[in-house]
Amino acid sequence: MKKCLCFLLTLLVVSACNGQVPSSRAHCQNADFDKKVANMLGFSVKTIAPSDVKRASNMVILDARERSEYEVSHLPNAVFIGYNNFEKKLVDSLAKDRPIVVYCSIGYRSEKIGEKLQKLGFTKVYNLYGSIFEWVNQGNVVVDKNGQPTKKVHTYNKNWSRWVEDGKAEKVW
Repeated sequence: MKKCLCFLLTLLVVSACNGQVPSSRAHCQNADFDKKVANMLGFSVKTIAPSDVKRASNMVILDARERSEYEVSHLPNAVFIGYNNFEKKLVDSLAKDRPIVVYCSIGYRSEKIGEKLQKLGFTKVYNLYGSIFEWVNQGNVVVDKNGQPTKKVHTYNKNWSRWVEDGKAEKVW
């Protein structure tokens, strides 16, 4: 009876998380930020940690923020695709089985773009957990519109800027 009950509880947890077991997901270093990110996401797109993106090769990195945010700073080699004006033609040239990492400020917008990519038939789509905020919080480099390293990060607005740790980046909104 206990085994059956445990099995059913496990199934409920897995189905509530759209097939992802929460303990296997990436985590943010700051527990409060991690809780905020986890509450914002539906986990409809697999998440990936910044450290895993740094180690990987052959991944396409897509920035799902708005142009003004991207121009302040973005992950090295990231391609701007936007959020409000995302168009299928921006990804038409990509192989459907190529690993794609999508990011935004914290992961909400990138998850929505990731869902669109999955509907278009892309099979290896990942949402950067904690997105650019966690990327810089972990001390990783971002570059400006000219490809030069910068300390600036567009934090969307003043309220969201609290999730970029002091001293990790110059906050712009």
